[in-house]
Amino acid sequence: MNPDQMYYQNIPTKTVVKYVILIAIGILILVTIATSFYMVNTDENGIVLRFGRFVRTAKPGLHFKIPLWIETAFTPQVKRIFKAEFGFRTLRAGIKSTYGQKDLGESLMLCGDLSVAEVEWIVQYQIREPKKFLFNVRNPQTIIRDVAESVMRNVVGNSSVDEVLTERRIEINDEAQGQMQEILDSYSTGIRIVAVKLQDVNPPEKVKAAFNEVNAAQQDRERFINQAREEYNKVIPRASGQALQIIQQAEAYSINRVNTAAGDAQRFTQIWAEYKQNKDVTRRRLYLESLNRTLPGLEKKYIIDDKVKGVLPLMNIGEK
Repeated sequence: MNPDQMYYQNIPTKTVVKYVILIAIGILILVTIATSFYMVNTDENGIVLRFGRFVRTAKPGLHFKIPLWIETAFTPQVKRIFKAEFGFRTLRAGIKSTYGQKDLGESLMLCGDLSVAEVEWIVQYQIREPKKFLFNVRNPQTIIRDVAESVMRNVVGNSSVDEVLTERRIEINDEAQGQMQEILDSYSTGIRIVAVKLQDVNPPEKVKAAFNEVNAAQQDRERFINQAREEYNKVIPRASGQALQIIQQAEAYSINRVNTAAGDAQRFTQIWAEYKQNKDVTRRRLYLESLNRTLPGLEKKYIIDDKVKGVLPLMNIGEK
């Protein structure tokens, strides 16, 4: 018999049982303490179940629950914005992000004009009602991806490829977000769609060269149209202004002539009225007024007696 066997034989059986009971009690106490408290972080909500049935929610902080798994606590992140990517995968985000291989099964879509486009987009969502999120649906992330892909294909299918590439991108985002939210609410998922954003939309590689040529031609057409509109906006307003100026000048000249003629006619009428009252005085006054206007403009003046027969000797015609 070796010494170890002799040592264990010398230990009383009651002592061994006592140690085992103490160790079990210690383990039970530790497990009870470990399962009696749970922490809810600032971006989380606590959901407490008792025997698998929902009993209460808990706000951020340290909380007590019935130990030994009688009550269990879940802490979903209700303030975090989650993101789901479609058509591509981000391997490493940062200043220079690294992307994985494209998923053509998600990105290839048929547009309303029967053109094919590679559509990449993201969906940002948030847990609005954690109880529904945890217990009403199974695999909520899978449901979000299935709903997002179905809705986006429907919205893109109602638009032409040009609209998806350029002018209707914002409308497509809003329309897809609204339809996704409506479907998820009907499933009682407790999820709120924060945003749907088209990231990159391109034609397939086989037709990209032809598509780029079409886009270049459309851009040239738009450029020529804009240049023509610019020239039109320069010439037409200037010509309209000149025409309006000429019309206004003609109207002003017409008004001036009419007013002048009216004034002359009124003055003549007044003179005629005075002339009828005293013809000799009026005749003399008109004569003197005419001389007053005429004589200052003459260089030389000759006052000749009415008895003089000839005026040539007095005019000195031979002088330089």
